[in-house]
Amino acid sequence: MTIIGKKIRMERIMDRNSGRTVIVPLDHGVSVGPIDGIIDIKSAVAQIAAGGAKAIVEHKGLVGAGHRRSGADIGLIVHLSASTSLSPFPHSKTLVCTVEEAIRLGADAVSIHINIGDAQEREMLHDFGKVSYEARKWGMPLLAMVYPRGEKISDEYDVNVVKHAARLGSEMGADIVKVSYTGSVESFKEVVDGATVPVVIAGGARMSSDRDILEMVKGSVIAGGSGVSIGRNVFQHKDPTKMVRAISSIVFDNADVDEALQLLEA
Repeated sequence: MTIIGKKIRMERIMDRNSGRTVIVPLDHGVSVGPIDGIIDIKSAVAQIAAGGAKAIVEHKGLVGAGHRRSGADIGLIVHLSASTSLSPFPHSKTLVCTVEEAIRLGADAVSIHINIGDAQEREMLHDFGKVSYEARKWGMPLLAMVYPRGEKISDEYDVNVVKHAARLGSEMGADIVKVSYTGSVESFKEVVDGATVPVVIAGGARMSSDRDILEMVKGSVIAGGSGVSIGRNVFQHKDPTKMVRAISSIVFDNADVDEALQLLEA
């Protein structure tokens, strides 16, 4: 039963035909506070859903605030770990929710954030193993956001550490792994080839150019990536709905960057 349940839930957060996804994380309020774009969470969810995103990521306390009774449907991923930028250990994530609690909230999937190379890596990996076990037991898809960040990491975008992060996520039992884009199709293909599960890219810091965002998305897809999980570059855009639509055209319809820009600028 849990195997069937996981397959059904995966189709709520990933396109069943292409096997790709567009996810928009809205969990930034815990780490950096109520920044522009997510102050009115219900409006943010409505705009993202209207653009055709497959899922959003929220912490448990926002599920009710973001729930709508109208408009386009969208999958819900409940985030299980957290830290704040005010902490002396901002890269050290701790569990703040359980898989069972996420199920009771109506989640279609759960997610966890791990920073490898951090001094607290041991504790985060322990939490990862615990969550992976619980998610598998309940038939819940698990999205692992794995980043090389910490004292031993000199360049978190280096292909060698990013592909290590992706492989770790898959070997720990994640169903989807989220990592940073390594800057080129050739290098990111190494990341995808080294993982055994779908790989999606993070959006990173707010970019100044729409073309830069879309070229990054296109490069990841050409390399074999399974889509995106982009936050600030979507919800802080002047038109989040159009940005989601442009990204989705690349991910789901294999549009080129100029075609996606036309959708964005229409």
